[in-house]
This record gives sequence, C-alpha cells and structure tokens, in this order.
Amino acid sequence: MTTTYQLYSGDRPIELREAFTARHALFDYLRSLGCADEDIMKLGTDSVSWRGAVYKAVPLSSGQPSDERP
Repeated sequence: MTTTYQLYSGDRPIELREAFTARHALFDYLRSLGCADEDIMKLGTDSVSWRGAVYKAVPLSSGQPSDERP
C-alpha cells in the first residue's frame, strides 16, 4: 500500500509523491533530478541530505496537503 508524502526542501514544500515509505519517496524524487544513490546521505527514516540540502517527507492525512512543517 502506498502513501502520499509531501516533500520538503528545508521548510519549503516541493512536491507530492506516492511511495511505500518516506525514504522511497525522497530517493525517487532525487533520482528524478539526476542524483545518484551514493550521493544521498540518509539522515533518518524520513529525511535525507544531498549537496548540503536537507529533504524531508511528511505523510499526508486524508489526502489533503498538510500545514505541518518538518
């Protein structure tokens, strides 16, 4: 079962992405930018870093965009 995640770069919302886990959503997004897996640093189950930027994935509840910030 997939979940819809709101992806953030810092505190800026950047994209909605469906995935099985928050980490999958983040890796899929960064791969779409041309980033190689070995260039992504895992920070936790819902956050990663690439080129100094921190990305976070927050699951959406009831399918509506969340006002919650990472």
